[in-house]
Amino acid sequence: MRFPLAEAIVTEGTEKGEIRKICADPECPVHRPKKQRPAGDVRIKTEQDKQRREEALANAVGVRVLSAVVAAVPVRLSKRDLVFIVERLLPQLEERRIEVLARNRGIKKAQASDSIGKLMSAYVRKAEEGELGQLLVETVILHAARTQSETGKALKDAAQHYKVDTDAIAQKVKAEFAAKEKAQSAKKTAVKVQPKPAARPTAAKKAKAA
Repeated sequence: MRFPLAEAIVTEGTEKGEIRKICADPECPVHRPKKQRPAGDVRIKTEQDKQRREEALANAVGVRVLSAVVAAVPVRLSKRDLVFIVERLLPQLEERRIEVLARNRGIKKAQASDSIGKLMSAYVRKAEEGELGQLLVETVILHAARTQSETGKALKDAAQHYKVDTDAIAQKVKAEFAAKEKAQSAKKTAVKVQPKPAARPTAAKKAKAA
């Protein structure tokens, strides 16, 4: 087998500067063999390609299914729809936030071992559509309010949407706090000025009087 040769100058080693003939074919399988990937690398790449394809397929199917579900949602949500939504949102809340929902509806644990989540689930299945709608809105607000700043924003957005007068509510709460503090202050003052009961006469004083 003959190879196309070309002259080249050696740039390194003891023969540096000398002219030598080299193979001029860049695709020569003898002088420039292609590096073969290890079998393990080929297998890993095949697995990665397969995984990417499966993920892309699953995502595409998910998007289509979601679109179909949304298209099937009625204009007016039924009780069945509301129960479905609320039951899937509640587990996303922290327990202390579920306790807020329960407290606002007068739901309390009968025993320390009771699960507040299960109590709320039982309430959801028995609640009317109007109650479920209110619970859904409240759940969404609490879900959006993960920090103190987010709580304020979520409440503000909800108040604007439902045209709630937050200033009037704030003034009423401030007045209630002021009245409570005034009552507590008056109670403390009354306790301070209350006269001490007269001391009972001792046995020695009784004998002297006799």
